[in-house]
Amino acid sequence: MQSSLKLVDCVIEVHDARIPLSGRNPLFQETLGLKPHLLVLNKKDLADLTEQQEIVHYLEGNGIKNVIFTNCIKDENIKQIIPKVTELIGCSYRYHRAENLEYCIMVVGVPNVGKSSLINSLRRQHLRTGKAARVGGEPGITRAVTSRIQVCEHPLMFLLDTPGVLAPRIENVETGLKLAICGTVLDHLVGEETMADYLLYTLNRHGLFGYVQHYGLASACDDIEQVLKSVAVKLGKTRKVKVLTGTGDVRVTQPNYAMAARDFLRTFRSGLLGPVMLDRDIMQGLPAVDMDS
Repeated sequence: MQSSLKLVDCVIEVHDARIPLSGRNPLFQETLGLKPHLLVLNKKDLADLTEQQEIVHYLEGNGIKNVIFTNCIKDENIKQIIPKVTELIGCSYRYHRAENLEYCIMVVGVPNVGKSSLINSLRRQHLRTGKAARVGGEPGITRAVTSRIQVCEHPLMFLLDTPGVLAPRIENVETGLKLAICGTVLDHLVGEETMADYLLYTLNRHGLFGYVQHYGLASACDDIEQVLKSVAVKLGKTRKVKVLTGTGDVRVTQPNYAMAARDFLRTFRSGLLGPVMLDRDIMQGLPAVDMDS
């Protein structure tokens, strides 16, 4: 990324709108230096943005002046990006790129927040053409800084897609779990049942009980084992196993907790449990949860 910077006029950082205040890689701003910067908070359709103004105010207080909320799947607010980038470049000194008539933009962000989807969305809006960048529902689809991809004719604008890069150290356990349940880390690296436990805790803490209706539970519950057992039974993900007892073999029904946790996470990520704002605790100044207690 650093070696490509001399070719770049502006940096677009893409992040997940469900975690607008946490999990961004601080090295982006340190490494990418003085280039004009636009923060695109994507997946706005999955985020509860009733406190959008507070989010923008918080970010401004942390030096991020240019923010656009988008949904790249439905091209929502995508048309705001090119004019904003053009304005930012026009207000900046382009140094040795001053003679270049075309603009070159680098797209950065943590994994699986929609960087490639943003490029494809911009191409749909401005060039009326299809995909140029591979996309996927898991982190690690883009593996290298790609060649320039045209996204606009007037002004002539190219984007560089880059791999998702997490910070080498996540500041606390809760930030890591927020990133994980949003799909920025491969699930097996954290553990699906651990993530499901944190997700259940988060939904209950924010009063989001859509999972109760979705899975046909009797009521809200903070026992992840009980919830996953109910999910497994509802999905038919159980098996009969023999248990040796003092009176002989007994066949019992054993839930598949891993498959139930996987479905719970997938249902949340697809928005079926309703929109959520995972950083409400930061806005309210609440202390981070201690997952060891």
